[in-house]
Amino acid sequence: MIGNKIRHDTTWNHRDDRYGCKRTRNRGGDSVHGCKVVVIRVNLQSPNTSRLRSRTLNPNQNMAKFSIATVFIASISLLLALTRSFSVENPTDRRILVLLDDLALKSSHSIFFTSLQARGFELDFKLSDDPKIALQRYGQHLYDGLVLFSPTTERFGGSLDVAAILDFVDSGKDLIVAADASASDLIRNIAAECGVDFDEDPSAVVIDHGSYAVSGTEGDHTLIAADDFIQSDVLLGSTKIEAPVLFKGIGHSVNPANSLVLKVLSASPSAYSANPKSKLSSPPSLSGSSISLVSVVQARNNARVVFSGSLDLFSNKFFKSPVQKAGSSNKYAKSGNEQFVTELSKWVFHERGHLKAVNVRHHRVGETDEPAIYRINDDLQYSVEIYEWSGSSWEPYVANDVQVQFYMMSPYVLKTMSTNKKGLYHASFKVPDVYGVFQFKVEYQRLGYTSLSLAKQIPVRPFRHNEYERFIPTAFPYYGASFSTMAGFLIFSFIYLYSK
Repeated sequence: MIGNKIRHDTTWNHRDDRYGCKRTRNRGGDSVHGCKVVVIRVNLQSPNTSRLRSRTLNPNQNMAKFSIATVFIASISLLLALTRSFSVENPTDRRILVLLDDLALKSSHSIFFTSLQARGFELDFKLSDDPKIALQRYGQHLYDGLVLFSPTTERFGGSLDVAAILDFVDSGKDLIVAADASASDLIRNIAAECGVDFDEDPSAVVIDHGSYAVSGTEGDHTLIAADDFIQSDVLLGSTKIEAPVLFKGIGHSVNPANSLVLKVLSASPSAYSANPKSKLSSPPSLSGSSISLVSVVQARNNARVVFSGSLDLFSNKFFKSPVQKAGSSNKYAKSGNEQFVTELSKWVFHERGHLKAVNVRHHRVGETDEPAIYRINDDLQYSVEIYEWSGSSWEPYVANDVQVQFYMMSPYVLKTMSTNKKGLYHASFKVPDVYGVFQFKVEYQRLGYTSLSLAKQIPVRPFRHNEYERFIPTAFPYYGASFSTMAGFLIFSFIYLYSK
């Protein structure tokens, strides 16, 4: 550097792979081959003077600005949508995609949709073959729940298929599927992947000659008045459903060994699944109470799914219809469909039965700080707060079956925790006389509730050499034997040495 001037005597070639061109730079200037780029040159003549000179402008600059603006607006829209999505503090689904076979279902099932909107849900109605259907954008889910009221659809539009729906559920989102006698293989495959098997006979529907709904015409007894509900307040609410539920559709079976699938509405013992227009030539594949009319699935990730064999179950017509079950003198001015569907939708969209655990603590009795390590035989206390979402706020969860384990390969301590009925659960116990790496574990699973799985690791050490008691009471006989031996030896020595 001489006289405050900067000289570049180096000539170099640079390949700009972003634009596919070659740039040569030397003292005389810059030369670019194969493309147009923007080059800003700074010529410093002194510390106080500088010049900026712009060479060539990109002819696609306006298009680039437009693309950047488009991406920016889309990102902001997505961010605003995600702020209303499922969260730990507000677990209720808010954005629901509803896929229909026919837009006429929007009016024929309007009571159900209106009840969802009245509870704060945003419904996006689309035809099932809409080519713009998508559940994700930029790796983020656009919806918190999905309602499939499209039983006859053979193929969904856009990027939606069976794998996409299963991935939607695997990510913790919720699903309602309604089928009928014309259910396609697509709907059946979705159900089968979730542990629900619809009758393989495509012409079969549920028939019940003992529990059919009384009507003006005799009919074929495919309109059923079902009242065999699951006994669970968290699934169907605390108010008992008095009137039977009208059902017209197909039945399905569930594997009794699958604890994730539950029958919410079952058929009566006199029901069976067959083609009502033909005579039975062989025993039906589904019969009696093994036929499930409506079932639910709660996955291990707490995603919830409802399967119904009847699309009419959700219709305005069935909501408002009077009902009388065959063989009963009780007549109801209104069926139990609306109450049944409303309560079940509250469960599936996490308005009820959603638990969370916070403020997990453990410490020695008489202390407040959480230690990094425990010693064998320490007295400790473990506590956790559990709350249930009521649809609008978190309320204390009250139960008497929450247990904590002190676990290493197997539970060394298993204790039921006490509660103050304000959400706080606590238990006190003594650390086992075994050292190693333990875990505090809470595995809580209860019918209809989201499962809780808490684990916190903590090491346990033995006594140090200076922490043992100086004299152990249980060893007093051995102490006495030792001292008596020494005393006897001294007496014997004294007598032996000083006796004649």
